[in-house]
Amino acid sequence: MNTIDTAVLNQTNQTGANQKIASGSQEMRDNFMTLLVTQLRNQDPLNPMENNEMTSQLAQINTVSGIESLNDTMQTINGQMEAAKSMQASALIGRAVLVPGERILVGNEGVGDATPFGMELSAPAESVKVNIYNTSGMLVRRMDLGAVGSGPQQFSWDGVMEDGSQAPAGAYNFSIEATNGDDVVTAERFNYAQVIAVSMGHDDGPRLDLGGILEPVRLEDIRQII
Repeated sequence: MNTIDTAVLNQTNQTGANQKIASGSQEMRDNFMTLLVTQLRNQDPLNPMENNEMTSQLAQINTVSGIESLNDTMQTINGQMEAAKSMQASALIGRAVLVPGERILVGNEGVGDATPFGMELSAPAESVKVNIYNTSGMLVRRMDLGAVGSGPQQFSWDGVMEDGSQAPAGAYNFSIEATNGDDVVTAERFNYAQVIAVSMGHDDGPRLDLGGILEPVRLEDIRQII
């Protein structure tokens, strides 16, 4: 089943659930009105129900009805938002994104064949340095980016190591050192990934499948679409 079919099925299920809720709400109001009518018919003629008591009970019926109507409306809106999220997620299939992570991939095509990486600083930094390590934890390149502003930023590594040689194909990790004067600036790291599929049925919305190398992520985890 494709993404659009799944979204339609979810919307259909939501509609069915809303119809059941509406049916239960109507039954509750009918029961409430039946009790009120029965109470009026069997009241003591010498001590009839006061007008304010009847008004109070009618107000309760209207309040219950209003709350149920609001709940139905909110559930409909939530269903529409989930369907919109599913459609938005499906549009990202085949696109490259930056998501939280610390990985850089180097291919076999020579200099420049390395995936982009990114960062988001909590505040502007006067000095930002990026350290790149191989899978053994050995530092292979130290890049001086100079001053970097706050907010999401995208950078690239040319795949050249400190000794001037081309880095072997494979996965590398990176860390960030950011300072502003004597103050350390915190940085969140992002790595490159490609969206290959979308999975539904999660409590917090659709998940983007990044090919099995990385864990699926939410739409909210995307920091930049490349």
